[in-house]
Amino acid sequence: MNRLQTELSRLYLPSGAAPPQGDVPELALGGPDGELRAAVLELARPADWPALSAVWQGVQADLGLPAPAIAINGLDGYQLWFSWTQPLPQEQAQAFLRALCQRYLPGVPERRLRLLPQPGQGVPQVPALRPDTGLWSAFVAPDLAAVFGDEPAIDLPPGPDAQADLLARLSSMRPGDMLQAWERLQPAPAPKAPAPAEPQNAPNTHAYTGPHTATGPGPGLSPQAFLRAVMDDPSVPLALRIDAAKALLAAGSTPG
Repeated sequence: MNRLQTELSRLYLPSGAAPPQGDVPELALGGPDGELRAAVLELARPADWPALSAVWQGVQADLGLPAPAIAINGLDGYQLWFSWTQPLPQEQAQAFLRALCQRYLPGVPERRLRLLPQPGQGVPQVPALRPDTGLWSAFVAPDLAAVFGDEPAIDLPPGPDAQADLLARLSSMRPGDMLQAWERLQPAPAPKAPAPAEPQNAPNTHAYTGPHTATGPGPGLSPQAFLRAVMDDPSVPLALRIDAAKALLAAGSTPG
């Protein structure tokens, strides 16, 4: 197994999977249980690295994730290769890629995006010769990605050691990284509407008398008893208790 095969296995292949061979057109990123070690987000038709670079930068700066590998597909698009230390169910991996598209590529039509692998399929191997174009796909360094423009392919086979060097700098997401990123990708909850202000003359409820208002006593109490109850109730605002005391004095009753 050469260095490139070692790095592809380390990052993208399920545990125990055979190392990728140069003559195999696809990589199987999932194991027998259907869980994925890796997934690929492709933007193509046409290739647009400035748009996809927003994802590459955002997952690191906003979500705190390791940098995904950058690849040109040898035809019409750029790819980001994401990797996990612990395999994920395919549905969860696809949901993660969709959330990235919603966050960082909101204006891109769905027909230009591919979330790979699709169920029961592999992912075209990189680097590889495309028989339909006679050109090569390859992993590329971040500072060279923009050089390819709308022609994301190379004429000659990339050196396997140089490809291995690019992948050797990368790491896989740990479960904690993924959980934190997933939480940050969720839409912010809508702000709660403020509770309506209580009308100034709204009835108050107290244990000693039930509902009462400022203009009359509660049921079962005389006016003087009502005022004394208000004055003695520590839960009533102080200003109302003082008013009750003044009213008792005016009525000829002695507070206290």
